[in-house]
Amino acid sequence: MRIDVFTIFPGLIAGFASESLLGKAQTDGLVTLTTHDLRDSATGRHRAVDDAPFGGGAGMVMMPEPLFASIEGANPPRPLFMLGPAGETFNQAKAEELAAGDGFSLLCGRYEGVDERVLTTLTDGQISIGDYVLGGGEVAALVVIEAVTRLIPGVMGNDLSARDESFSDGLLEYPHYTRPASFRDMDVPAVLRSGDHSKVDRWRRAQALARTLERRPELIQKRGGISAGDQKLLDEFDL
Repeated sequence: MRIDVFTIFPGLIAGFASESLLGKAQTDGLVTLTTHDLRDSATGRHRAVDDAPFGGGAGMVMMPEPLFASIEGANPPRPLFMLGPAGETFNQAKAEELAAGDGFSLLCGRYEGVDERVLTTLTDGQISIGDYVLGGGEVAALVVIEAVTRLIPGVMGNDLSARDESFSDGLLEYPHYTRPASFRDMDVPAVLRSGDHSKVDRWRRAQALARTLERRPELIQKRGGISAGDQKLLDEFDL
């Protein structure tokens, strides 16, 4: 997969991307991540990429010239998304959609925003990671990249891990335990030590349902409520 990121702080992206699973994925040739410094396409002694807004107002706006030049010169993979609050909310389904493709690109805004002509002409849409304000799009871009690349076959080593995680089935993940079996009078549930794999699977599903009902009930509503089979599981484990 090829991912291109357009930013005035390429070091923020490259530094994060060189570590952990994402760094290994690049070493293994599973992901090609390229950062483009928007200032490299700016003109003038100060390499400015921003200017005062027409109509007045606080702050500065990113200019179209360097952004058009950078993006058109790179011929990046599509779709190209701007990170911004007006975009569709990023979620696991969107991550899976992007992971199924060959690549995508991200444009990181700064200051008060980006010239509207960039949004309407160059981008294929916007993505938001939540209803709050950040100093720029770089952190949001890293969220998207991390969520997508870990779904690429081979990146996590065990591809089953991604299928069992929170939101993969519209539910929060079940609780996990490891050694020791008893720690400070807190015991690992007996079912996990039983060797009964079918019962373990049922218990995990029931725990995921119960945890989601308790902590994120809107996710259950989005799924259409509790099915008869799921209710049977909850009853089986007195949840």
